[in-house]
Amino acid sequence: MPMDIRLKTAREICARLERRGFRALLAGGCVRDLILDVEPKDYDIATNATPEQVAELFDKTVPVGAAFGVQIVVLPEGHFEVTTFRKDGPYLDGRHPSSIQYTGEEEDARRRDFTINAMFFDPKTESIVDYVGGRADLTAQVIRTVGNPRERFAEDHLRLMRAIRFAARLGYAIEPETFAAVREMAPLITTTSGERIRDEIVRMLTEGGARRGFELMDDTGLLGHVLPELLPMKGCEQPPEFHPEGDVWTHTLMALDLLDKPTLPLALGVLLHDVGKPVTQTFEDRIRFSNHDKIGAAMADDICRRLHLSNQDRERVVWLVDQHMRLATAPEMRQSKLKRFVREEGFPELLALGRIDCMSSHGDLETNEWIAGYLRNLKPEEIKPEPLVRGRDLIEMGYKPGPVFSQILQQVEDAQLEGEIASAEEARDFVRRNWDVESLNGEF
Repeated sequence: MPMDIRLKTAREICARLERRGFRALLAGGCVRDLILDVEPKDYDIATNATPEQVAELFDKTVPVGAAFGVQIVVLPEGHFEVTTFRKDGPYLDGRHPSSIQYTGEEEDARRRDFTINAMFFDPKTESIVDYVGGRADLTAQVIRTVGNPRERFAEDHLRLMRAIRFAARLGYAIEPETFAAVREMAPLITTTSGERIRDEIVRMLTEGGARRGFELMDDTGLLGHVLPELLPMKGCEQPPEFHPEGDVWTHTLMALDLLDKPTLPLALGVLLHDVGKPVTQTFEDRIRFSNHDKIGAAMADDICRRLHLSNQDRERVVWLVDQHMRLATAPEMRQSKLKRFVREEGFPELLALGRIDCMSSHGDLETNEWIAGYLRNLKPEEIKPEPLVRGRDLIEMGYKPGPVFSQILQQVEDAQLEGEIASAEEARDFVRRNWDVESLNGEF
């Protein structure tokens, strides 16, 4: 098992609880990951100590889920969730139990979602504690609910998507009865908040196995309830000279398969870059998708708002979808336009999207490599040089402040980016030649 400072600290938390006479075990996903020799993102602890007893043992705790027996122990090494062994009462809202009851560890294991997430690790004996067959399912590479799948999914509807995500990320099969329950209960996912659905989609796109995740979402019917805009991609024919791989859905799946630890905006940009194609498809001299980038950007904006993305992430995703076709015209752009383009904050993600787009279609990377070479040969000061004149300089030259200042300064920068001027003196001469101070001041 991998050992890091957080694992050492989690063991120490268990040891402190044990010294006070309590039972304390590592629990859930961290145990699964430790068995798989993967470094866990978090370490959770389950104990028979009550939340109040946990709080007495540590200097700083936060009762984030006191009603459910959860305390966060805050230490320099991180935050550690410590939960009292419990069993849950009926779930009435598809997310929360109506009540809980403190209980033993076996009953606690049996309330959890999937067998591979319901094991414990006892640091005292260095042994796996498995009441639900999770170790066997890890060996068999199977995602299976703990107990009756329909009961588990009825308790928390988000588990429908979690089954898909774990299967995709780990490359596991979904046990047949569990799979059948996901298909049967897929419509219930619409009762889950956009934020929770967003978090699962983000993990599915960024943790690995994105293609398989979306194939399983489609196979189970979840896709039509979560992202119905993607369904028209299936069977949406593309011109074979540019897309020998097939329809838009096939292209998108192939693109998802090329994601490698992407940023969130890049991952969603890849997923949605052709979302506008089905609604813009025409059959003229050949199949065309005029303005699919602009239409797709508007659709992406609606999707991102529905998923409650942050404004920053939403704007970046929309920009990526809107701009992805411009990359093909980069070699023909004027220097000023090209330099402004490549200095956009999201351009590295856009270039990555362009590469993925090409590799999942015609495979021609010539333009992408031309842009990459262009960037390698550009110095930072050539992309965004210090201005040769500013607004105060125009005032000193006798121009009255007004809306035209932004136009003047942009055209001066254009000339600078084109290499037509290189000094403040040349910039001033450029302004005087193109804007007569007396006639211009008369316009204000």
